[in-house]
Amino acid sequence: MRELRNGTKIIGIDHGYGNIKTANTVTLTGITAYTNEPTFSGNILKYDGMYYRIGEGHKPFIADKVTDNDFYLFTLAAIARELSQQGLTEADVHIAAGLPLTWVKTQREDFRSYLTRNGEVQFAFKDKPYHINIIGCTVYPQGYTAVLDKLSEMNGVNMLADIGNGTMNIMYINNKKPVESKCYTEKQGVNQCVIAAKNAVMDKLGVKIEDTIIEQVIRNGSADISEKYLDCITNAVREYCSDIFETLRKYEYNPDLMRLYVTGGGGSIIRNFGEYDERRVTVINDICATAKGYEQLAYMTLRKKADNA
Repeated sequence: MRELRNGTKIIGIDHGYGNIKTANTVTLTGITAYTNEPTFSGNILKYDGMYYRIGEGHKPFIADKVTDNDFYLFTLAAIARELSQQGLTEADVHIAAGLPLTWVKTQREDFRSYLTRNGEVQFAFKDKPYHINIIGCTVYPQGYTAVLDKLSEMNGVNMLADIGNGTMNIMYINNKKPVESKCYTEKQGVNQCVIAAKNAVMDKLGVKIEDTIIEQVIRNGSADISEKYLDCITNAVREYCSDIFETLRKYEYNPDLMRLYVTGGGGSIIRNFGEYDERRVTVINDICATAKGYEQLAYMTLRKKADNA
């Protein structure tokens, strides 16, 4: 969270299909609604007479995030979690968010309107009341912001692969500048890897396996399961990883001629299962890097605007 001189809090939110990230928090992108207060405590959001458990279940992939109210509710929870880092329950908030590279032009205004549809918002999160004023929103290309601190080293030709849960966004960054005409989005996110691994276990071993086990293998390269299951999952993840590099080659990735930067949750797949030259491939391990980048860009823009006013 960044703060302007007038007290406005800039909160970067990376609205992923797997996790909602702020600069300091990560929350699973899942939601379950209740008409009455749930029995068990947790990440409970109370808003507009309803209760929502944030982080339970899994949000299906939808190409347009304004289709339902879920991402708005995720936003309120993310703001609350970030404000709570500084013990705040009231604030004027400017949201800094993002969309996939090739969708940002067509969906930016709708997403901005969606996130700012209520200027003054009152809700409760984890039994704590919040009163916020959403006074603005800036929407940036997803992924690019995660490598802002790496731009100084991006001489020559570079490729950025932002592998999220739902999509993989690809961008060329040549001599420190993004190439707008060479941005691509593929529906090849981590969830596709999870589905492939689940199907492999079912086909080969006849067992339905929990997503959490596969996600643990993806993150850590292993899990506390028997060898036959681990081998089955590992083979499926390696095949997915190979497919990722095949897609990058489709967009003319050549490790001899360019450097590759990988960000997003899928970075752990590349790190744990990929075959690559570590001298020419950089995996960004900070899952909150994109949200931090949104904040940095918004802070610079808003501060410059205020200085020139």
